[in-house]
Amino acid sequence: MGRMNPTYRDALRAIEERWTDFRRALRRRDQPRFDQLFTYTREHADASGLLNHQNPLLPALLSIDLEQEARLDSHQDRLDDLEAALETEDGREIKEGDE
Repeated sequence: MGRMNPTYRDALRAIEERWTDFRRALRRRDQPRFDQLFTYTREHADASGLLNHQNPLLPALLSIDLEQEARLDSHQDRLDDLEAALETEDGREIKEGDE
């Protein structure tokens, strides 16, 4: 016998298909962003599938949140590095100016 329940990936594809009209109505500049959100959901499909939630949209939204949190962390790390580099350069300029 075959599998009776659709997989999470099947449910995700169905969600994406239901949102096709919404995507089409978005401004052209926002369409790639919309597509990226579904890329995020597919990256966490294994974990979401294990959850076997009644509403597959909820794990998809959490997947998007996780990916965006990772992006924020990455940006914060880069910002911290840039600030540290500027402080180091400012310190050198002050020392050179004192001489």
